[in-house]
Amino acid sequence: MKYLQLIRYQNLLLLALMQLILRFGFLKEQNCSLALSNFQYVMLVLATLFIAAGGYVINDIFDQDTDAINKPDKVLIGKTIKESVAYNLYVGVTITGVCIGFYLSNVIDKPNFAALFILIAATLYFYATTLKQMLLIGNIIVALLLAISVLIIGVFDLFPVTYAENQRQMIQIFSILIDYAFFAFLLHLIREITKDLEDIKGDDHQGMSTLAIRLGISKTTKLIAVLSLIPIGLLLNYMYRYFVLNDLHLITIYSIIFIIAPFLYFTIKIATAKTKTEFHHLSTVLKWVVFFGLFLLPILTYNIQHHA
Repeated sequence: MKYLQLIRYQNLLLLALMQLILRFGFLKEQNCSLALSNFQYVMLVLATLFIAAGGYVINDIFDQDTDAINKPDKVLIGKTIKESVAYNLYVGVTITGVCIGFYLSNVIDKPNFAALFILIAATLYFYATTLKQMLLIGNIIVALLLAISVLIIGVFDLFPVTYAENQRQMIQIFSILIDYAFFAFLLHLIREITKDLEDIKGDDHQGMSTLAIRLGISKTTKLIAVLSLIPIGLLLNYMYRYFVLNDLHLITIYSIIFIIAPFLYFTIKIATAKTKTEFHHLSTVLKWVVFFGLFLLPILTYNIQHHA
């Protein structure tokens, strides 16, 4: 169980669920060509999970001092798991993920695409060792990598089978994935900054540079509240243009109840939040928004198919 906790198995399950839902709940329903077989797509998911797991491990290795202050009861490396064992685990899962990436790149006759997996793995390493200590850069990197886990689906499953005859359809589908990835990026960027508020004590002790440390808690919470209005506004505009005007009531109601409402709750509460407990609670609220957001495209597809 300690190794599952080390690789953040809950987050990995959420990541796997997202990629599986996008394939089998969205792409499979679009009546379009797909480059990967079901088995190969599962391998793509596994490659993503292995590399992400490696990222969590290497991050914990370099975060031992910070975690000892921020979450002493959850520190694993150095207590129940030897650092040398953690390093071996990091190397093992990362190499496995990259090797699967090489395999998939050759399957679709795009061997150069393997560089994407190497780049992601290298970025996770540099994030843990250097980038996370830089103002906003670390937050942006984490959010960007999550967005890439959405876009990589289009890169490997759509792009290789895009031709002149089906280009228009593929562009439309890919554009939906881009919109989804952009919203995921904004959501995770806001969540990462919120988590920095929760971890401000340990980060400050280690001399890290985060918005929470630079601006202070009060200014950072108000900045997050303003930033959170951006994805809310974008989603409301998207809902009106594509859902409401097309009388897609199911996806409209779902979006309001499970995405907009909790996001507004977060926005209102974060503006006046001050304690570690409050920040943890609000970070969890955003995690639930992420979870319910996974089902947006499948429900949208269902709503369109059954729209009278």
